[in-house]
Amino acid sequence: MRTLISTAFISVDGVVEAPGGEAGYRNAGWTFKEVEFLPEAFEIKGREQQESTAMLMGRVSYEAFAPVWPGMAEFARYKTLPKYVVSTTLTDDELVSDWGDTTILRSLDEVAALKATEGGPIIVHGSAALNRALSDAGLIDRYHLLVFPLLLGAGKRLFSTTDKDAQKLSLVEHEVYANGLQKQVFDVVR
Repeated sequence: MRTLISTAFISVDGVVEAPGGEAGYRNAGWTFKEVEFLPEAFEIKGREQQESTAMLMGRVSYEAFAPVWPGMAEFARYKTLPKYVVSTTLTDDELVSDWGDTTILRSLDEVAALKATEGGPIIVHGSAALNRALSDAGLIDRYHLLVFPLLLGAGKRLFSTTDKDAQKLSLVEHEVYANGLQKQVFDVVR
């Protein structure tokens, strides 16, 4: 069974929308505009690239990342990884050709089947709606959170508001940086 890791830039109040500046959100780019950049706070992002063996994302995140990430040197390792996009509407002819192997998954059952295969960790980038669905389905095994010292108010949230039983998490790694950023790595306790 493969480990499914959700990774996110997140505000203290749980917002994950448009951290890099994606259009349409009033606080777009909040990770760069509001908090001083400290390279050591982002060490986990490089480690994720080295340790993950596949990427999973929803259609909206795929459409945001696919035109940009293939040509970025800082995301070069992701170009070589198999990518899986969960979507009921995306078609194969809409996939970019310069980002390596990409497979469209049509359901959470297909995600569960992917998890059941042999191999290393699968990393989930962006994809707020997908993250909530994966969490509700019990498919996420670990969270890599970079928590920014911001309250953004409105915006897409990482965590589901579904009324469900409590889910215990185990803190396995953490660090606080001089700019107020916090790294929090949690394993989901089953």
